[in-house]
Amino acid sequence: MNQEIVTIDLGSNSFRVLKYDCKNHKIISEYNEVVGMADGLVDSGIISKEAIHRVITAISHSIEVIDYNPKNAICVTTAAMRKASNNKEVLAYLKNEVGTEFSIIDGNEEARLTLLAVKYALKREKINSEKFVLLDIGGGSTEIIVNTNEKYEAYSFDFGIVTMTQKFLNHNDLKNDLENKKLEIKLFLDSLNVNFKDYSFVATAGTPTTIAAIKLGQDFFSYDRNIVNGTIVNLEDMVNCLNIFKNSSKEDIIKLVGRGRVDFIEVGIYIYKMIFEVLGKNESIVLDDGLREGVAINYCETKCKN
Repeated sequence: MNQEIVTIDLGSNSFRVLKYDCKNHKIISEYNEVVGMADGLVDSGIISKEAIHRVITAISHSIEVIDYNPKNAICVTTAAMRKASNNKEVLAYLKNEVGTEFSIIDGNEEARLTLLAVKYALKREKINSEKFVLLDIGGGSTEIIVNTNEKYEAYSFDFGIVTMTQKFLNHNDLKNDLENKKLEIKLFLDSLNVNFKDYSFVATAGTPTTIAAIKLGQDFFSYDRNIVNGTIVNLEDMVNCLNIFKNSSKEDIIKLVGRGRVDFIEVGIYIYKMIFEVLGKNESIVLDDGLREGVAINYCETKCKN
């Protein structure tokens, strides 16, 4: 069996492709693009024609960059596609136009696969991987996973940076909604009867990696996942980022965070900050590894073994 595989994670805001070496558990190449698939979803309930066109363009670009056959890629899609009433039509159209066959995965499977990637990443970075809380802030959903040795509890919350931004453009509404979400998260965490002082706080996805990159002096164009991995981010770093955004032009913010994240990064920081507060933590470990890596590792572990 071919030891090289390609996985695609079509998220609510981001499109991420990975070429992975199953034999050595190494990333060969990757491609990332913001496609804004959840744009307008809150109001319309559907994936727009514009978003579908952006996804097709992104798939075509990724094929040029990392050279793969889309028909052989293992493709998953998440919250935006779960919510969209036209999801079947969209997926059939993508298959017909570019050959990709996407599976819509639920929040629990998304959490399981992301956790798998993060456990591998923590071991790679030589960080204790026994007890930790994992936060994955997506465009349309937010997953929190509490890992205790070989067991874990996960919950997929029905909000993300894109849907929350588009639902509450009024800042006061956003603050109220964040307070409600905080209670929801607290209920889940309290139900586990866990002493979180014994747990490290790990965060993945675009918001934490962007804050870590800015802290390290990187921008969107000089971003290096190998340097970002394992970076410690604290509450002060988030305040610094918010201040930078408030005092920068839109062009400067695009340079820092990338074109498709400008409208959502602040809400992402507020969500991230909220989890710090609920857990009573001062710092978190940031990792770039997420769902697409988890899909690859899962495939390698189950399908590539002789």
